[in-house]
Amino acid sequence: MDKPSHLVEFEHMVLGRHQFGSDKRRRQLDRLERSTYIILSRIQVQGPMSIGQISEAFQLDTSTVNRQTAHAMRAGLLERIADPEGGMARKFRLTEEGERRLDAERAQHVTELDRVFEDWSAEDVEHFAHYLQRFNTSIERLSGQPWPRD
Repeated sequence: MDKPSHLVEFEHMVLGRHQFGSDKRRRQLDRLERSTYIILSRIQVQGPMSIGQISEAFQLDTSTVNRQTAHAMRAGLLERIADPEGGMARKFRLTEEGERRLDAERAQHVTELDRVFEDWSAEDVEHFAHYLQRFNTSIERLSGQPWPRD
């Protein structure tokens, strides 16, 4: 018999497959690409971040972060500002358009999830959210990369 962690691994793999549309389809619908959505979400929660901070938070090479942030800047979603705390590095913050697009994207995700959960009780959804948060915070503890939460 498989260990419970084998079952979790399988379902985690399947969950990763269930994105609501490919990035190509998302662009056709004027939706944010997944990587852009995640970076904007992190900056929204944490506040302005430098290339180095983003790179460290996502454990990505700075060249990757440079490409992703340059794309978001060209799209008018991010802007570079002086470090509000007086540091040397310039930081990124969301523009008004970035806030608007991120909020719209998140609302679309919630609508899609509401369809998934339509035959679930509110209590089941709350329990599922609790276990997902617990799962994520355990991963964050092991990786040393906590995600700030409101």
